[in-house]
Order: sequence, then C-alpha cells, then structure tokens
Amino acid sequence: MARYRKIGDILLAEGIITETQIKEAIAAQQKEGGKLGEILVKLGYVTEEQIVIALSKQLSISYVSLVSGKLKPAADQELEELVPHDFAVRNLVLPLFRNINSLTVVMFNPLDLILIDNLKKLTGCEINLIISTKADILKAIEAFYGKDSLLKDMIDAAAGDNIVTAEIRNVAQSDLSIDKLIEQAEEAPVIKLVDLIIKQAIDESASDIHIEPQFDKFSLRYRIDGMLYEMPSPAMSLYSPIVSRIKILSKMDIAEKRLPQDGSFMVKMGERIIDLRVSSLPTIYGEKVVMRILDKTRIPLDLAKLGFLPQELEMIRKGISSSYGLVFLTGPTGSGKSTTLYAALNELRSSTTNILTAEDPVEYRVEGINQVQVKPDIGLTFATALRCFMRQDPDIILVGEVRDLETAEICIKAALTGHLVLSTLHTNDAASTVTRLVDIGLPSYLVTASLRLIVAQRLIRKLCPQCKEPYEVKEEEIPKGVKLNSPVIYKAKGCEKCNFIGYKGRMVIPEIILMSDELREAIHNKCSPAQFMEIARHKGTMTLLESGIKRIEEGATSLEEVLSSTTIF
Repeated sequence: MARYRKIGDILLAEGIITETQIKEAIAAQQKEGGKLGEILVKLGYVTEEQIVIALSKQLSISYVSLVSGKLKPAADQELEELVPHDFAVRNLVLPLFRNINSLTVVMFNPLDLILIDNLKKLTGCEINLIISTKADILKAIEAFYGKDSLLKDMIDAAAGDNIVTAEIRNVAQSDLSIDKLIEQAEEAPVIKLVDLIIKQAIDESASDIHIEPQFDKFSLRYRIDGMLYEMPSPAMSLYSPIVSRIKILSKMDIAEKRLPQDGSFMVKMGERIIDLRVSSLPTIYGEKVVMRILDKTRIPLDLAKLGFLPQELEMIRKGISSSYGLVFLTGPTGSGKSTTLYAALNELRSSTTNILTAEDPVEYRVEGINQVQVKPDIGLTFATALRCFMRQDPDIILVGEVRDLETAEICIKAALTGHLVLSTLHTNDAASTVTRLVDIGLPSYLVTASLRLIVAQRLIRKLCPQCKEPYEVKEEEIPKGVKLNSPVIYKAKGCEKCNFIGYKGRMVIPEIILMSDELREAIHNKCSPAQFMEIARHKGTMTLLESGIKRIEEGATSLEEVLSSTTIF
C-alpha cells in the first residue's frame, strides 16, 4: 500500500481540508481508533462522497454516482440471480454488467479482499471494481431489485423457519401459553422481520405502520404522506410472534389481549434516535397494532420549512411574539398541529425563557423545554399539570389539547395573567374555534380578552418535482367557488423517484386569523362563524381553500389534492 498516496494527502492537495483539520483527525484516530476517512466525515470536515472520490484516486478505481446514471445494472443478464438481493444489501455491492466470465460490480469498500473472493466464488467470474458511496449503492440496489424484495425474502425466510411448526399452527391463538409466545417472539427470524418492517417504514418516510389480522390473512400497511399503502403480507402463522415481539419491545402485557394497550420504544438508525408509539386494539380476528413513527430529523421543527407563505409566516410570528394570550392550532387528527406547535416553540425557546408543556403523549423531545407527560390514570390530567405550572414561574405554556371546561378556564387564567399559552382544538376551520370555546362554557368576554392567534391547517401532498406535468384544466372541471388565475396547472404523473405515485412529501395549507379590535367586537356581538370569517378575510386571512389554490398556482400541488383536503361551503 506504500505506493498509494494517503487519503489525507489527497484531500489536502485538493484543498478540501486544512493541515489543522487533518492533525485533529489524526489525534482523534490515535485516541479512538478507526479509519481516518470515517473520522473526517464524523467531524464534519468532509462528506462521504469526497472520501470515496479520494479513495478512487488513491486506488485508481473508477468512481460513479447515482446522478450520473451509471449505477444501473444491465438488463436481461439475470444479474439478480447471480448476486442475490440479501447478499447485495448485506455487503453493499451491486452487479452492473457481465462479459463472458468477467463481472463488473460497484462496491463501497474496494479493500475488502474477503468480499471480493466471496464474489468470485459466488459468481464464478473475475471481478472488476467500481466505487461509489454507501447511500448511492443502497438506492441503486433498491431500484434494481425492487423495494419490496428484501421484505418478501425476509417474510419467506421467516415463514419457512421452524418457529412455526405444524403443532403451533393447529393451536388457537388464545390457547398459546405465555412462555410459547415469548419463545416465538424471541426467535431470530421474527426479531429480524420486525426490525426490517420498522426499518423499511422509516426508509419510506412512513408516519404509521398498521398490522392487521383478518379472517385468513395478515395485512401490513404503511401510511406515507397521509395515504395507506399495502405491503407484502406475512403469513397468518407469523401474526402472533410478530405482535408479541412488538408488545415486548413496547413493555406491554403480552398476556392481555382483551383490552386496548399503549406503549412505546425507541430505535436507533445511524445517528438518529426515532420514537415509536404503539397502540393495540382487540378486534374479532386478533389484536390490531399501529406504530406511530416520530422522527424529528425527518420533520424540520422550523416554521419557515413547513410550507407557509411569507405573509402567513409573518402573521404567525406576530401572533406568537405576544408576551401573553392564547394561541390555538386547530384541525383534524393528522393535520400537523403538533409539528407546527413544536416549530413555534423551537422559535420561541431561549435561555431567558421558561417553557413548560403538558402533552399526551410527548411526541418530540426538545432540548431546553420542560415537557410533562399527562397520566390521567394516576390523576395527572391537563388541568392538574396546568395548576402546577402556575407555580413554576412559566413564560410560555403549551397544553396538548383543550378537552374540557376546567382545562380551558386555567388556560384563560394563565393567558390573562401574563403568560403565552399555546394549545390545540379539534375544529374544522379557524372561525369555529370561538364557537367551540363558548360552547365548552367559557364566557365570550374572556375569549375576547385572551385570544391572540388562531391557525387552522391541513396537510396536502406535494407533486413530485421530477415528474409533475402541466395540464390545461377545463372550466367544467373547476368546482363552483374555486377561482384559478391561470388555466394551466400541474397534475400528478408518477416516476421511480416517487414510486409511481406522483406525489412526494407533504406541505401545510393554513387558515390564519390574527385577532384585531374588529374581530373582538364581532365576538362580543356574538357573530356567526361565517360573519366572523368575513371580517377576518378583510384583514388578510385566506380560507383553507384559498390557501390551497395559491399552492396550485405555484405548481406545488394538484387541484384534486386541495379539493380532497378542504371543504367548500
């Protein structure tokens, strides 16, 4: 290896790192061990791609990236049979093309001589090497073998394993002993299968995993961008071991199948810590399990990155900058209320501010904020937590949800005594928030005095930027009440980047009411929600539909998506 230039020398010569940085990395290497390139990446001085390019120059091996289009294996050479999918994923290697007894492969670690020798034995070919990054190889493997292949392979392997014997198949689930359930749940294939189900869901940016027993089959579905998608179904015989494994991880009672249960656990993927909230529900065919994936690294807790327009951001920031008052986020379950609240808190937090939250459950752990998990079964309700908060010298208080008069009264009291209070309500639009608070039992004069900002919101899917196509919408296709400034909009098509769905990711559409003297007068005069909204629109508020139309005209989403997420009165 002496004839090769060192990685550090190559990076220095190209001006990617400095002498000081290389010395710091060498010192860390001597202290902790490991490869110099990995340490430089960990310190943030270089990217993985820069290290791989330097390695390619060091070893005189060609480097290719995914964007170059050269990481696509040749068709009709049966390469997927030559190098099985599980081998490719496990070893980060992908066959590209074969020429008689010569096979060209892309690898992440071209210095792994044992892997190269194994490839020779596996394929019966001489191996020609190309190098690429780990991320690009994994994406290329997924594209070539099909994203469901690994899960299918794992399901087949688990189903064929001895964990499910004929004797077990013939025993009713309710008759299985606890020891047998635990034994099945801790079998290696089941552990791997559950790990893979969770990993694939996280890789697909899913928000929920649904595991549903039915009459004669076992259903697995992921919720991606608000829509449920069917995944390869495990055999019904694997249902009990998988559910037991999840309940063990979640610290739930695996013997209790008659009552709903809740639990949680955390998984680590690389440097990311991801929370999973688990809920089980007894159905006529067994327990349905739903795992909510809470990955704060995937969802930016930054108001500016949630999809708000500049004028909408200005209104929100003006509302939350008040030193006291009530701020409400409204909308149905799954509309992103919690994410917006956390983003607002993230913007407000500082070393000079005392922020307290009462949540059920705590969805994201945020540094610098005092978060309390509500536990009604032991008497720690929202109202109890709020009463305690008032003795904790708070500046800002977040209440997960206002559900009853007692909680609402304490929120009002806190808001009127110099605290900023943020919370959520389940209403269809912003104007209905006032009506809901009065219906709960709050006097209208207290609502008038305390309200500062109301934000109603929905999440809509964004068109895939790679494949969206322009479309001239016909007049008869536009519903009454919808006005488009341009007849040419965009619609979904579908490509490999978006799994042929046509949509990728989601964004928020809001309805924002920043309180004013006119609006307070309207509350005092007991105006209807429609009248209240009309006054708000004169003050710059856009309805959910109008906000959605803005996104349509910008080419960010489709007409169908906005109409499915908003209600036209």
